[in-house]
Order: sequence, then structure tokens, then C-alpha cells
Amino acid sequence: MKDDKNGNIRFIFITGGVMSAVGKGVATASLGKILQFRGFNISVVKIDPYLNVDPGTLNPIEHGECFITEDVWDFTPVHDSDERSYRISEIDQDFGTYSRFLGIEMHPSHNITSGQIYLSTILSERKGKYLGKTVQLIPHVTNLIKERLMEISRSEKLDVLLIECGGTVGDLESSIFLEAFRQIKLEFPKRTALVHVTLVPYSRAVGQQKSKPTQHSVKMLQSMGLQPDIIIGRSEKPLTDDIRAKISLYSNVPEAAVISNPDLKVVYELPILFEEQGLGDFLCELIDLKAKLVSYSEVNNYSEWLKMVNMYKSASKKVRIGMPGKYFNISDSYISINDALEHAAAHQGYTTELKMINITEGTDIEAELKDCDGILLTPGFGTRAVEGMIASAEYAMENKVPFLGICFGAQLFFAAFCRKYLGLKDANSTEINPDTPYPVVDLLRSQKDVTEKGGTMRLGAQRIVIKENTKLYQAYKQNIIFERFRHRYHIQERFITEKAKEFGLVISSRDETGEIINSIELNREDHWMVGTQFHPEFKSRPYAPSKVYYDFINECVKNKNKSR
Repeated sequence: MKDDKNGNIRFIFITGGVMSAVGKGVATASLGKILQFRGFNISVVKIDPYLNVDPGTLNPIEHGECFITEDVWDFTPVHDSDERSYRISEIDQDFGTYSRFLGIEMHPSHNITSGQIYLSTILSERKGKYLGKTVQLIPHVTNLIKERLMEISRSEKLDVLLIECGGTVGDLESSIFLEAFRQIKLEFPKRTALVHVTLVPYSRAVGQQKSKPTQHSVKMLQSMGLQPDIIIGRSEKPLTDDIRAKISLYSNVPEAAVISNPDLKVVYELPILFEEQGLGDFLCELIDLKAKLVSYSEVNNYSEWLKMVNMYKSASKKVRIGMPGKYFNISDSYISINDALEHAAAHQGYTTELKMINITEGTDIEAELKDCDGILLTPGFGTRAVEGMIASAEYAMENKVPFLGICFGAQLFFAAFCRKYLGLKDANSTEINPDTPYPVVDLLRSQKDVTEKGGTMRLGAQRIVIKENTKLYQAYKQNIIFERFRHRYHIQERFITEKAKEFGLVISSRDETGEIINSIELNREDHWMVGTQFHPEFKSRPYAPSKVYYDFINECVKNKNKSR
């Protein structure tokens, strides 16, 4: 499928070996960063081989965080047809990593799933797009994959498109995407590179790093017609010279193409480590790229990035944040929140110590929170852990602990307030208790008749109107902002009575119609307590922390120093 319309765009494919969660997302973002250091216009596509159309209905415990984009995409499986479309703004968590490293916003179409590809294939067949043809994986499905990639590269006028394939080489569901990679490499041999990220474990029994898992993984790639050009070895400590030589010999790559990716205290240091190993120059030579003049930017300038990394490494004081929630079985469930807290703390000379409290019926809330400098009440869905989360908000009110509630956390903050100060016993969200006598949180009007679950929430960036003389206004210092949403339920204004206002409850922002409450807070000079229906963490960057997270951490630091 030769496509001269793509000009001279380069394609870099990133695959993973040995096990999932090996760190392909960070490696991909770091590859993009070293290309940005050289002035190239780049973007990233993430391929997820699962059959879901998007990750919006996946449990965070199983898949990790669901990242929300600025835009909402109407995905139409069959172009130029009357086929229905699907709203997509919920995409893979790796896009959060890409955005934080690269400082670019990617369209939801950059997250390609097997569900999207197979849906397009089958519905296209029903619409008569393949009349007379036997529809097969090759060429019909592979052509659809390639067309999606080519369309992105054409429309965005990129120098380089990085394409990360989720999962692990050898997974049955990812094989069709690897076949599409093979075909693109065959069609554009001098404009493509394949980077394989693999685990290099350390055997404590013999005191050595072991290359055998990498060798097997590379052989599996080779059996699919793919030869890696670069191997990035994930390990606890830097790769030794002898292990690099061994991986080079048995994997058929130059020793200079075996790159060490050890555990790092500051993840944003990885592009610098890649530069120190000569990866940037090697990669550019491989795909025949000549560096451009880089305009000064805190995002794309190497010296500025180095300065920022040193700031993170030099932060030595700790601030402890309690995070009551329900999805702590894996660390990635709240990764954007964790990173936003880290960004805000580092810019104030602190590191975060996150106390993740997996709420159960038996959790002693006071015992868990009494040693925390601040409390962040996490997002989520469903009934589990709700009473403990409401009790956490009550604890913050009683003890004047700095508090930030995000989405579901803001809703439960309001339920806690109504119970504690308005005497509305059993006040709740109708999501949790449809028969609550006090439905202080209820469905948005636009959600009343919605029956499908995928892509039907209030999604993407929305215009927010901030009230002056509020804590939220002090953070943003402007009346109009845009932040990202993902919710069906919202706070009911009819419960914000004069009595509620007397106890300090303030509506600090609304949507542009004035009908939807976007944030609440307590009007207390000696207590910072804010709840946002939106997710400011999705726009936080290591060089530009979220403003509301910054003010939250600032209050936590004050609380920490006050309690000494």
C-alpha cells in the first residue's frame, strides 16, 4: 500500500517483550522527547489489542487509569455511510505519559483498538465495501490498520509518528498489528525503525543479569518477520557491558543499539539517559533524519529539561497525602493524580509520600488519616467503599485537614457536608442509593434517558465559569477555564440552602449554562477544602503543575509545618 501522499514521514514502532507493564509507555515518550530535542514535529499512536472500542468501561483495577482527552471524537466505523458513530474521549493511560513528557495533546483517534478495527471491518462488509471479495485478516484488516496510521501522519503533517503496540510480543490478539508493522517496514524500509522494549531480570542466586528472556522475545519477533533495530533493556540497575554484548550477539543488533533503561528515581530523567547513551543520534541516522533548529521552549529544549529534572532530584522534604479510595490493587489506577501531586510538590521543593488507603468496611478512618498532611478523595464509580470515603471527608472537615475531592470525591464531599451540617441523615448519590431520602447527587438531565454505557458520559474539555473571591479563583486567577470531565452524576443545587451557605458551602464554578455545578468549597479562612467535578490532573505537566493541585499541596505543606 504505497502512499506517496505521506511525503517523508518516518515511523517508529515500539513493541514489548517478556511481560506486560515493562515500561513501553515511558520508553515511547522518551524516544519522542529526544526527537523533540532535535526540533522534529512528532506524535504518538497507541494500539490496544483488546476488543473494547475504548477503555471507558474497563475496571481500573484490571487496566489502570482511563485518560480523558480535550476533544471528543465521533468514531464512525464506516466512512461515508449512515452507520452510527461512537463518542470517544476515554483512552489508554499511556496517553497521560505521552502528554506529560511531550507537551502535546493527541486526538482520541490516536488510540486504536482491535474493537475499532474489527467493527470497521465487519460493518464495511455489511455495507458492501468488499463486494466480490472474501474478507480476510490480510489484506483487509491490515489495510484498515495502515490506513488509520497513514491518515494521522497525513493530516497532522508530522516528521515522525511513534506507534506503540500494547501487550507483549506473542500475544495472539496483537499479531495482526505486528503484521501491519511488517508490511509498513517492507513498503518504507528506509523510513521505519523497530524498537523492542524487553525485561532484563537480575538473578540474585547467581548475581547476574540474564539475557535469555530477551533472546526468546526477539526470536518470537523474528518469527513474525520483524527484526528489531534497537533493544531497550528494562532492569533494576544499568545493563552491564557483558550483558549488552550478549544481547547484541544473540539478537542481531549492533551493541550501540542495546540501550539501558534502569529504574530511576525521577522518570523524566530517561530521555537524558537515552541521550547519554547516544540513542538520539543513532535513531536519527537509522531513519535518515537531520536535526532541525530548535526554538527555545521549556518543553523541547534539552538544557531546560535537564534543569527541570535536577529540580525534581533535589526536592528532599516530604509531604504526606492520604488518598482514600477503592482502586489500589494496582499502582496505575490513579497515575495522573499521583503525577499531578508530584509535579505540584516538586515545584515547591517537596516530594510526595502517597498513603493509598484501600477502603473496606473495617477501615479505621481516623487511624489512617491522622498522620497525613492533606487528603485527596479519589474518583470512582459504584457503591463499594463509599461510606469510608464519606467518613474521610467528614474527618477533613472536623480536623481542618487540607482536602481536595476529585469528581466522585467532590460528590462524596457534598454528601458528607449534608449529613454533618444539614442533618440530612443518609444523604447520598442516587448512583449509590437510588432510594435515598436526600438525593444530593443525581443524574445529569442529559443522562436521564441514556441506556448504553460506553462513551455516553459528559466527556472531554468543557468551559468552566469561576466565581471570584473563591479558593478556585485564587488558584487559576481567571474567570474562564477549560478542564476535562467524565461523569453522569452531579451535585444538586436545591440542597445548597441558606443553612448550607451559613456553614460555609460555596459554589465556586459552574458550566456556561449555569445549570451544572462544576466545583464546591468551604469558605473558611483556616481550612482549604475544595471539590472539583472536573479532573485537573489530566492537564498537569512536570514543568507546569496544575494550579489547583499546586494550591492544595501548598496548603498541605502549611499544615505539615503548623503541626510540628
